[in-house]
Amino acid sequence: MKIRHEVVPFLLIAGLVASGVWLVLRVLAPERAFATAGLLLLVIEGYLLWFFRNPVRVSPMDPDAILSGADGVVARITTFSPDRFNAIRMLAGLKPEDTVRFQNRDVLRISVFLSLMDVHVNRSPLSGRSRFLGYFPGKHLFTFTEKSSDVNQHNSILIENPRTCCLVNQIVGPVCRRVIYWLSHTEGVAVAAGDAFGMMKFGSRLDMYFPAADIAIRVKEGDRVQAGVSVIGKVI
Repeated sequence: MKIRHEVVPFLLIAGLVASGVWLVLRVLAPERAFATAGLLLLVIEGYLLWFFRNPVRVSPMDPDAILSGADGVVARITTFSPDRFNAIRMLAGLKPEDTVRFQNRDVLRISVFLSLMDVHVNRSPLSGRSRFLGYFPGKHLFTFTEKSSDVNQHNSILIENPRTCCLVNQIVGPVCRRVIYWLSHTEGVAVAAGDAFGMMKFGSRLDMYFPAADIAIRVKEGDRVQAGVSVIGKVI
């Protein structure tokens, strides 16, 4: 089991918190100070190592498969008209040229909600060229609400190939305050379906948008999915 290096600052903070608890208990309850602070440190750091895990995933070899970009539960599957998607695009801060392949087409969105116990490493739903569209500031509504897709702080990534494309939004909520895209922010990068490209910290939502006519859905709302493994659709 691999652990992402982003955990290091959090481990240091946990150590400082446990040290503070130990100092306070040395005055209030010295006989319990070491055991209580040690147990607190063990629990917090154990959870952090679990949260920042990056398990090895073997993706299906099917070239038609579209994979989940995140671990979690399929929260919503929604189809938007071209006008509605254009409104969503403007709310998200995307330029028309960033979503030209979606223009004048119905758009399908598959939303995956991540709990605090899910793996938070994100993976590419399909093979192609991944391009970072930008970080967009916004609100921090709970990510299980539909409104969060439109107004919350997020990263946007566009992954394209000759057959179809996918707009991926890494969305933060009130707990998760940061999303990370590990690949180049200035130029496109070739990715294979299932490749890890970023991470969301502490409970989040991943929205994946596709031209609706390009894919056949293979999941339903409420299904549990794994990033880079679960097939959520097939390219038609």
